[in-house]
Amino acid sequence: MEYRLDSHTHTIASGHAYNTIFEMAQAAAQKNLELLAITEHTKNLPGTCHELYFLNLKILPRTMFGIEVLFGAEVNIMDYEGTLDMSPSYLRRMDVTIASLHTPCIRPGTMAENTNALVRAAEHPLINIIGHPDDGRYPVDMDTLVAAAKENHVLLELNNSSLNPEGSRLNAREGDIKLLELCRKYKAKIIMNSDAHWAGDVGNCCYSGPLIEELQFPEELIVNTSVEEYKKFINRFQSV
Repeated sequence: MEYRLDSHTHTIASGHAYNTIFEMAQAAAQKNLELLAITEHTKNLPGTCHELYFLNLKILPRTMFGIEVLFGAEVNIMDYEGTLDMSPSYLRRMDVTIASLHTPCIRPGTMAENTNALVRAAEHPLINIIGHPDDGRYPVDMDTLVAAAKENHVLLELNNSSLNPEGSRLNAREGDIKLLELCRKYKAKIIMNSDAHWAGDVGNCCYSGPLIEELQFPEELIVNTSVEEYKKFINRFQSV
């Protein structure tokens, strides 16, 4: 598979990542990616950047080292009603947006509560991607989530970092197998992201790639194979 883009990465601005924007972009170019999205954590995750950081993203060039670079946010889902910790006026300024559940921001709930949180986030018109829905600490009704993502033209993420055996997310492989089976059933599109927190992990699909091959998941449902297909889902290229 031609892996052309990575749409979930973090820089030192997120507080627990280790490289600059230039270093991340350079790493993406060295790995022959065509597009990189940098998506910093939003305000309620401890240690991340101030909201003014996101307000000023407009000054940054969208081409670096010969590749396209987008700037956005990984937004925290704050409750089981899908409330986000970034206002619509800020979300509208982001090139790309991911909505995720993180333990410092929301405690794991019941399956019904967690599912409702993710579905409501997917229904938000300014959210493009549901981040790492495979975290077993937040059990989810995958059938309901995949159907909602398909209906709302939102990408579901296959997160390479989730599958790292040293990672904190539980039972990610089982969650991802279920996710991929249902995406095949509903013909819902996925995005394979690294969730890189240092330059060496940009474009890394060392865990997710073999899983895709093992399950013989259809390449036409993976937007990483085409920058143009990816752009159909992303705020910067839509009327928002």
